[in-house]
Amino acid sequence: MEAKSVFEGRLALVIGGSGGIGCAVAEELARRGASVIVHGRHEPGQRGQSRSAIHQTKSSFTCSAQGQELFFSCAFERPSSFIHALNRFLVEKGRTILPTERVLPAEPDIVVCSYGPFIEKPLEATSPEEWEQLTLANLALPGALASRFLPGMKARKFGRFLFFGGTRTDTIRAFRTTAAYASAKTGLGVITKSLAVSGAADNVAAVLVCPGPADTEYLDPATRAAHARLAPGGRLIPPDEIAHAAIELLDADPCTASGAILTFDGGFSP
Repeated sequence: MEAKSVFEGRLALVIGGSGGIGCAVAEELARRGASVIVHGRHEPGQRGQSRSAIHQTKSSFTCSAQGQELFFSCAFERPSSFIHALNRFLVEKGRTILPTERVLPAEPDIVVCSYGPFIEKPLEATSPEEWEQLTLANLALPGALASRFLPGMKARKFGRFLFFGGTRTDTIRAFRTTAAYASAKTGLGVITKSLAVSGAADNVAAVLVCPGPADTEYLDPATRAAHARLAPGGRLIPPDEIAHAAIELLDADPCTASGAILTFDGGFSP
């Protein structure tokens, strides 16, 4: 008999969930019985054939109480404005999915951040604006999400955070062409381990996954071919494999993997 998932009946928020690894994570959570709020640039029905199969799963991207899609569309500019917009969205959804007459936020039990712009430039060619953009999106936003949702998770005695770093950002390394991006992504390890310590007594866990080159719809043919030449065996990692492995670590009670920084790169060594 298959064990019941700890995510069944819970509410998940996936930032950057409309495509790539984030979409695969949202699918995996939905398959395990969670209702999923998806944030991204495209609503689920607009993502094309690469993800159309998700609509064949009745529970995917729906609130189980009302059978409605939960899609949060918000362009990212700064963490503060993003969190304010998210708060308004959660209050609005709380009117419809919570069994109460009070207007309360629909507080997620699982928070995933699979969002973050990527810029490939030598250190000396990276502008102040690019440093600001990369740091705010790749480091400050996950940190703001942690600060926003950790108190509620601790009060409810359950919570899970999943963050995604960049390739080879599991520890401090030198980078010739991606120093700004890698600096921000490497900092996610501090947030992850701090969450693990802060939430340990209240069943709140956090894991950071640093995937290798993944085969997502965001890659153009030339980029896909270039990444494949560097990848072990010439194989890019399917997002579904990354999502399943990451969610499996968190689908435990208690979650002994909390605080882990994991490389899912198949031995990638450029």
